[in-house]
This record gives sequence, C-alpha cells and structure tokens, in this order.
Amino acid sequence: MKHVFTFLLVLGSFCLHAQTITGNVLDANTGAPVVGATVKLLNTDKGTVTDTEGKFTIDGAGTLQVSFVGFRTTTARTRERFFTVELVPETAELQTVEVVGRVAKDYTSEYSFSATKIAALNKDIPQSISTVTKELIADRQAFQLADAVKIVSGVTPASFYNQYTIRGISQNEEGQIINGMRTRQYYFLQPLTANIERVEVLKGPASASFSSVDPGGSINLVTKKPLAVDRKEVSLSVGSFSTLRSTLDFTGPLNAQKTLLYRVNGAYQEARSYRDLVRNNAVLISPSFSYVPNNRTALNAELIYSNMTGNLDRGQPIFGAVAGVTNLNSTPISLNLGASNDFFKSKQLIIMGNLVHKFTDHISFNASYMKQTWQEDLQEHRTTNAFAVDITNKPVTSLAGMQFVQRQQFWNIDNLNAYVNFNFNTGAARHDLLVGYDLSDWHKLKGGGQNTARGLLLTNGTVAASFVPANAANYQTITAGGVILPRPNVNYFDLNNPTYTIRNVTDYTLNARTPLPAALTTTNAIYIQEQLRWNKLLILLGLRQEWFRDITNYQSPGELSFTKTALLPRVGITYAIRPNLNLYGTYLEGFQGQSNTVTLMPNTGTFFNTAKSANLFEPLRSDLKEIGVKAQFFGGRISLNAAVYEINHRNLLLNANLPAFPDSLVTRGAERSRGFEMDVAGYLLPNWQVNASYSYIDAVIVSDNEASLVGQRKQNTPRHSGNLWTRYNFTPNSPLGDLGIGFGMQYSGSKIPWFSRAFEIPAYTLFDMAVYYTPARTNVQVALNVNNLTNQTYWIGAQNYLRLFPGAPRNTMLTLTYRF
Repeated sequence: MKHVFTFLLVLGSFCLHAQTITGNVLDANTGAPVVGATVKLLNTDKGTVTDTEGKFTIDGAGTLQVSFVGFRTTTARTRERFFTVELVPETAELQTVEVVGRVAKDYTSEYSFSATKIAALNKDIPQSISTVTKELIADRQAFQLADAVKIVSGVTPASFYNQYTIRGISQNEEGQIINGMRTRQYYFLQPLTANIERVEVLKGPASASFSSVDPGGSINLVTKKPLAVDRKEVSLSVGSFSTLRSTLDFTGPLNAQKTLLYRVNGAYQEARSYRDLVRNNAVLISPSFSYVPNNRTALNAELIYSNMTGNLDRGQPIFGAVAGVTNLNSTPISLNLGASNDFFKSKQLIIMGNLVHKFTDHISFNASYMKQTWQEDLQEHRTTNAFAVDITNKPVTSLAGMQFVQRQQFWNIDNLNAYVNFNFNTGAARHDLLVGYDLSDWHKLKGGGQNTARGLLLTNGTVAASFVPANAANYQTITAGGVILPRPNVNYFDLNNPTYTIRNVTDYTLNARTPLPAALTTTNAIYIQEQLRWNKLLILLGLRQEWFRDITNYQSPGELSFTKTALLPRVGITYAIRPNLNLYGTYLEGFQGQSNTVTLMPNTGTFFNTAKSANLFEPLRSDLKEIGVKAQFFGGRISLNAAVYEINHRNLLLNANLPAFPDSLVTRGAERSRGFEMDVAGYLLPNWQVNASYSYIDAVIVSDNEASLVGQRKQNTPRHSGNLWTRYNFTPNSPLGDLGIGFGMQYSGSKIPWFSRAFEIPAYTLFDMAVYYTPARTNVQVALNVNNLTNQTYWIGAQNYLRLFPGAPRNTMLTLTYRF
C-alpha cells in the first residue's frame, strides 16, 4: 500500500507539472483579442505569444506573466487548464526618458522617444519613422550598422563608409546620433551594433529633435538599457573572410527591491575581407546602470568604449575611362589600391547620463548629457582620383595616380538636452507642452595634422603638383609598358599587374605638411512644443530657435568666427480614422550651418584643413512636406506605414571644378526629392515574423552652377528599391519543432556615381537565408546565415572610375548563442 501511495503521489505530481495550459488574452476595454502578446511561465525558460485570435498554449504550471506594449503587464496563477487574461491599456507605462530597457522580443517597436522628445506611440507621431530592432539585427547577424539599415525604406549605402543617402539626399553630417545626441567621428569605419536596442531612422529634417540635422533623415542609435529581469546571453561566431566574433549581454537587478539595475554589453571582432589587404578589428565595451527609487525619479548612466583598427578602403579601380564602354568587371572586385602597412585607427569614449523627475503628476523635468572623446590615426596609399598621363599628357588608363597620406586628429564633444514637460487638460482636450534647451559643442583640438606626398618629380629633385607638357624636359621620367611617363612622387598603381609590398614611406617627399587648425562648432537652441489631443485629432506644433557658431583657429592667433541663426517651425496633424488607422500630414524645416567640422559630400573638406571658415557660405536649408498613413491589421499583428513626401534643400557646397583652383568650392543652387515609401512589420502567424519595405525616389538637381546638370538625377540614388526579411519557426509539436528558417531579399535600382555621369552602377537583386536550430528544453541556439545566395556581383555605390564600391560575394556566418 505504501508503494501504491508513493506511485500515485509521483504520478499526480507529474500530471500537475506536465499539464497544458490554454487561454485567451483580451483587451479589457474593448474585449478584442490581443495578438502577439508575450506569455511567459515565470521561473522557467518557457514562453509563447498569442495567435491571431489572442489564444495561447503553454506546457507547465505556476505563474504566467502576460505583457504587450501599450498594456499593463499582468500575472496570473494557472489553477485551471483554460482561462482568460484581460490586459488593461496603459499608454502611460511608456517612460518619459528611456532609462529602462525594452522587454519585448520582436521585429516591431511601437514607440519612440527621439521623434518628439517625449514618450509617444509611433502611430501618433506625424512623421515617418522606420525601426530596426535588436531581434531583427540578431536574426540577420547585422554586426555593423550598414547591415542593419539597408533594409529600411529610402536608405541607401553610398560607399563602404558609414555614409548613406536617405530619401535621395546625401548625409552632410559626420558621426552618429546616439540616444538623440550627436557624436563626432569620421565616417570611414562602421559602428558595431552589439549595444544597440534599436535603430531609428527619422525621415526628413528632424529639426524639432536634433541640432543641425540632415535634410533626408537622421539615423538614431538607441542603446540597450538595463532590465528588471535577469537575462544573460553569450554568442560566438565564425564566418567567411577569416571572421571571428564574440558578444555578451548581461542584465538584471542589483538589489532585492529592483531599484538598481545593470547591463553590460561587449563585442570583439577580428575580420578580414573579400577586399585585398582590408581588415576590420574592433573592441566594444558598454556598461550601463539605472536607478529607479520610486515612480517619480529615474536615473541612467552608461559608458561606450570603442576601439577599431582597420583600413580605409577607398574602393575598386577599373579600366576604360571612356563614356559608354565602361566595363565594371575589367578588374576583380577584390582589387585595392592600398599598401600592406596602411592602417586606420579610431578610438572613442562616450559617457552619457539621463534624469527624469516628476514634480507632480502634471509637471516633469528631463535632462540628458553626453561627453565624447574621439581620436584618429591614419596612414594610407590612395588614388589621386585620376589616371596617370604620359609625357604628352595623354591618359594611361592602366595606371592609377597615387598619393600617400598620414593624419591624426583629436576631438571633444559635449551635448546637453534639458526640458520641462507640462501635462494638463482644457475641457475635452489634453495638452503635452514642452519647453527646452539644447547644446551641441564640437571641438577639434590642437595637435592634429595631415602629411601628404603626391605630384611628379622634377629633374632638380623637387616635386611639382601637376604636369605641364610644354615643360616636359624638366620632369624625371620612367617607362611603363613601352610608354614614357613623368616619374611620380608615389609610384603609380599598375592595374594590369597589381603588387602589394610593405612600402617604405621615407622614400616619399612629403610636399604637403598641413596642421589641422583648432576649431569649435557650437549650436544653442531653445524650443517649445505642444501636443494637443482632442477626440480623434492630435496636433503637434513646434518652434525652435537655433544659434549656430563656427570658430576657426580656436583660441589661437587669427581666430575667426561666424554666427548664423534660424527659426524653425514644425506642424503635424494626426487623425484617427479608426482605432487601428491613422492619417497624418506634416511640415518641417531644417537648418545646417556650413562649418570646418564637416567633410562629407556635399562637402566643406577644403576648409577642414585651413583657417578659413565654411560659414562664409549660406547655411544649408531644407523643408519637408509629407502625408502618410499608419495602420495595424489582423488585430494589431501587422503594422503598416506608408508616406508620400517632397523634400527641398538649397545652398549645397560642391567642388567648383576649376582646374586652376582644384580645391575651390561653390554653392549648388538646390535639389529636390519626391517619393513614396512603405514599411510593413509584424506577425503573419504567431510563429512567423516579417519585415518588408519599398521605396520610390525621384531626386533631381533643381539648380547648379553647371547648367547641364539642371534636371539630372541625383547621385547614388536608386529610383526603386525594396527589402524583405522573414523568419518562420516550426511549431513545437511538429517533426521540425526545433528549427526556424529565415529568408531575405534586397533589390536596388541603378545609380549615378558621385563625380562621373559617364557610366551607371547597375541594379541588383540579392537573396539571403538563415537556419536556426534551438534544441527543446535548452537555452542554446545555433544559427547559420548565408548572404548573397546566388553569388551576385554588384556595386553599392561609386564616386568615379577609380572608386567603385563592390558588395560582398556569397558569405556565411555560423553563430552559437547561449542564454542563461
């Protein structure tokens, strides 16, 4: 009898723990099913999401936690096999300042802090915002920023650099925006994404949110914040091009009250490339801490240390500088003009702090501060952007003219953002009134400089900057391929017979030793913003006054400064046609002072190395007109954003193309971009996620000092582009229950190079795939990603015949992830 009792007790216990719980999750206000809600069995690794009818199934017993963005998280004890959970809508659960991390794990992000500086659901913001979440980044193994943003509508990489065309307009600012504050570092090396919660692309001049913003849009990197639950994750990756990677992400509470939270993110990479000589090694360490003692005060502090060593890859040179007969395949895509001992080192340290305090239920104060230091150390051999010429001044298209460059520079950056938010009602209208101040301070320190060796050698041993056929007898000469040429200061690169040696840089005559003068660019701004919600109507009004000051020879003899000001309006209207369908319209203006701290295209690079001020030119001004729709379908499971827009901007600086003055600049009159874009993200089924986008861009030159360019297409902008990524997990009770598969497609139309209209960069279509293996009842996932399945040869952008940027051939990445 004793053994029978023991058997029944064990059997009963087993049945209790092996039971299957099913249930419904409903909106407590409307009774509608909540699709995609996260259901987790606490103190276990078991979890699921609700299906199209708000239903879920989970094995086990205990306490369930049910959560979904926009609703109050609820717990329920599983005393019955089937029960209903009602979630209470609570938009106020969104933080005013983002100091605690996001718990959800999917491809969608329903909210943004940076677009209006206060917590807001994306569907209520009268502006197009595209988001790439950390889950999508992880599934695609998008270790660098370019791999993450390439799936966003209207975003086009222009080169190997951290440089993009957004809605047909090239970025005019360097560095990244991190948590709504602008950093400063050269754009040559791609930032890592290991510490990124999500990437937000705010389309159009986001003048209400950031200082000196790009007309096409701004890329804001939102860092991972601490969570109040313990999560730990380590991953190891190996892949093509001798790539080795490791990452870690640890987070959780530091005390029993869960008022002190931590998070540590880290990444390490050693990698080569499909490009000759190129390497990309990087270390990233980013700890952060949040202190939330009560529901009125919250603090966050974080540090980002990044040390990157690689090469400045200037691209692939090709033969045949003849319009109409250019063969992009005349050289292999691996061909690089650099030398074995070239390097590019970029080191930065960022410390950020955020504070929010509610004085009352209706008045709160928010402040953020960022301090950044950045330094660069560069040595490179690169083309002069011209082919060699023979002694009669005829181009020799198999030889590229070369130069040698050394550069060091040092920067300090300060950002401050502070505002007071007032919430109150007048009758049936709700008001969110915000009054604030911004400071952005970029300081290029003394001690930087650039050395250059280029030109041709004269018979007297000196160096001439250019070749004059009439004085050919004054030049030293060499013979290459039976052709007599003037002898260069830095040897020509032979495209027929490329050779890579360790160059002795002491062989060169450094004929340009240029100090980088100290400079300071400062933007001060005050702003006021009102969000008025009345019934189905939401009106967003903003006014921002900016003072932009550019100082050259800062704190040195000959200091010179210029100040420009701008008053920037913002008007946006959102109307809720239905609870799941919002229509919006917006008008924005943007402003960028020309400065000595910017060297992108359109560029002020000449002034970067001089004591003159680019602020002599009129500032870059822009405006956006946009109407769009934001909708949720299938019970909120699928989100769709679509917009049509027009962006105008004027006062662009470009090279004047004057042979006698090669570094002179002029103001291009104006450019205009019109287009349509659409983004779709969400769940087709509870175990099937999708992210897709399409963009049509009609970007043209409206006026220019070169009359033949008026009406022509903008450079590096495809008219049509589209992206798709989807992941499907097989159901747990199926024979393939441990597997998931991912599939991606990317299409980009043809483009015009930056500095040549003699050829086009052809359109391309790429296919990617992934397989995910997650053994049941384990915390392990093995993922195999294969990119460019068909091994397509393609180019993402170009500047001229000597600088094309080919994309990667077929490549693989195998990743082991352990969560505990």
